[in-house]
Amino acid sequence: MILEFRWAEGHYDRLPGLARQLVEHGVKVLVAPGGAPVALAAKSATPTIPVIFEMGGDPVALGVVDNLARPPGNVTGISSLSVDVSRKRLEFLRDVVRKATAFTVIINPTSPTARSQLRSLNEAAESLGVELQVSPVARQEEFEPIFASVFSGRTSGIVFTSDPYFANRSQLLAELALRYKVPAITQSRDFVLCGGLLSYGGDFTQSHLQAGIYTGEVLKGKSPKDLPVQLVTKVEFFINAKTAGLLGLIIPPSLLSGADTVIE
Repeated sequence: MILEFRWAEGHYDRLPGLARQLVEHGVKVLVAPGGAPVALAAKSATPTIPVIFEMGGDPVALGVVDNLARPPGNVTGISSLSVDVSRKRLEFLRDVVRKATAFTVIINPTSPTARSQLRSLNEAAESLGVELQVSPVARQEEFEPIFASVFSGRTSGIVFTSDPYFANRSQLLAELALRYKVPAITQSRDFVLCGGLLSYGGDFTQSHLQAGIYTGEVLKGKSPKDLPVQLVTKVEFFINAKTAGLLGLIIPPSLLSGADTVIE
């Protein structure tokens, strides 16, 4: 078996062209593991080649499939809770930074889920009594000025919405968070493993595994119509207690006991 890869480097406008390249190359299955933008690009590229997507959010609401139990056409895949739990990230960060009155929210303005995530975060902010300052980021060089502004006291921390563009830059974001001493939370465990404070999101290990299983089933001859869209319901919560100490923060015992992993 030969695997052909294409990588958009976080530039969603490149996705349709890359998907067409793979279709023209004659692949047997088109695997789209990079979220809703990748899934939609793959779906648009071919009405016949099987597409296996992996994404957060609701595939029906986002127009990827019409039916979860028996998806019509050539598209099926895996959906996790990474998008749906965005508001919990704000709640967790507020539990750690107790005196905060305002947080920065970083969104990818090109993401099809940005609007729904921001709506959920605004509802959570209202119930918590905090303000949100939204910062759209479309280029990598835009991250550092935002961290610098939080360090200067503009807000008390950063909440990242779910987006592959952010998840794939976990090491950079952790380095910036440490450099500017900024409490932050993302969807990806890699952020915490690289030194960031908190992460909360879908279990990518499980969704990657299930997407691989579905790909194998299609290669063996199954139709996507016979493979219902799978929902990975497990979420994981990572805490870097060492970073909390460096930031002068105390993690509440209730969060420590509920975390999947605590880095001491």
